[in-house]
Amino acid sequence: MLFWCEVVVLTKDTNMSDIKDLTEKVLAFRDARDWKQFHNPKDMALSLMLEAGEVVEHFQWKNNKEIEEYVKEKKEEIGDELADVLYWVLLMSNDLDIDIIEATNRKMEKNDKKYPADKAKGSAKKYTNYEE
Repeated sequence: MLFWCEVVVLTKDTNMSDIKDLTEKVLAFRDARDWKQFHNPKDMALSLMLEAGEVVEHFQWKNNKEIEEYVKEKKEEIGDELADVLYWVLLMSNDLDIDIIEATNRKMEKNDKKYPADKAKGSAKKYTNYEE
């Protein structure tokens, strides 16, 4: 399981072009099929959740040891599902005119304040449950 322990800053120089390239790819894919007409925010959000559910299905009913082995065997399939989630994130951020790099940086700054390393390190507690 991945936990964010420090602020991750995506730079416009390196990662922005990658995000922009991926966004252009998914837009071209969608536009070639004339699917934008079906992509209202509600249905895109539902599609995002459905794809996230497909990620979860890979891990359902497995213990940690089983997951470890499963990931080795099914890495590509899990990657496909994660890519489907990213597809919808990129489409939604584009269609809602949200700079996803800026939004991620802003959110990570908020998370850094909510979960300061000196209190959050090694703890799964929610920030509201930290002892003073």
